[in-house]
Amino acid sequence: MKRVELSPQLTSLLKVAKRLASDCEIEVVFLLADIPYDFLEISKSLGKLRLVVSSDKPDVQRAAQEDGIALVPLIHEPQTRQVQISQAILEAIADEILASGDRIIALYAGFEREHADSLSIVSLADHLAKLTSRDLQRLETKVPLQTLRTVVDLAVEIGREGREGKPVGALFVVGNHRKVLSLSHEQVHDPFKGYSQKDRMVSNPRVKESMKELAQIDGAFIISSDGVVQSAGRILNASAEGLTLSKGLGARHWAAAAISKETGAIAIAVSESTGTVRIFQDGYVVLRIEPMSSAMKWFDFDTEPPQSE
Repeated sequence: MKRVELSPQLTSLLKVAKRLASDCEIEVVFLLADIPYDFLEISKSLGKLRLVVSSDKPDVQRAAQEDGIALVPLIHEPQTRQVQISQAILEAIADEILASGDRIIALYAGFEREHADSLSIVSLADHLAKLTSRDLQRLETKVPLQTLRTVVDLAVEIGREGREGKPVGALFVVGNHRKVLSLSHEQVHDPFKGYSQKDRMVSNPRVKESMKELAQIDGAFIISSDGVVQSAGRILNASAEGLTLSKGLGARHWAAAAISKETGAIAIAVSESTGTVRIFQDGYVVLRIEPMSSAMKWFDFDTEPPQSE
């Protein structure tokens, strides 16, 4: 397979990365590549540093595999380079190529279209523990941000803590609840049936504790856009035909992807085996949160509109 020669710019960046790695005790260089370089040559130039390549380009993926370099394929390219790097890192952790406590040097094309021109040092523990409201705002959903944050917080708590010392999986579907209900059926007697709206608000601490307990039963929680739990223990019937997910994801995640594509709702799945929280929209994983020993922190950024001249 024909490879693209390393540019003087990339060669210089690799030298800088090697020096930084030595100074900062970093062992991994993470290359987000759009071009099929000679990855074996890059790996040799880095010495003892481990090279990880990530790309959504088939020719780049094939080149990395031929060279025997650790590869993180990207299925769906996000809107921005920063989000793409975040997705690649999370995929690498899920595939056990990286650990959640690692520090890495990331190389990527930040300004040019294809050639790597930027370098960042990323502490994965800090990166994974902090999310901004903008992460949820970019979902472009009619579900209010506060409702999403409340449900995501609950999902993260379940993923991190489990229940009574045991890991627990869970599935939440938020928004467009009437259509979601029409594409699901009862698995067990609905524990929320008959309660007032006030006693079904997901923001209510008592309701959240009940949901943690009920997460142990099969089925999904259906939540309306205004944060009212409409039902629990629902089996989702949406078709998963035409969907593509990462290897190793089970029925809960396929159901989440399918219902999000069919209804436009946001689906939030908690993995029982790892505690990882995945947020689905339109059939894709758009955000993933790894379980951390410390609580996730939300950060709000205030921005001002451009000043008119």
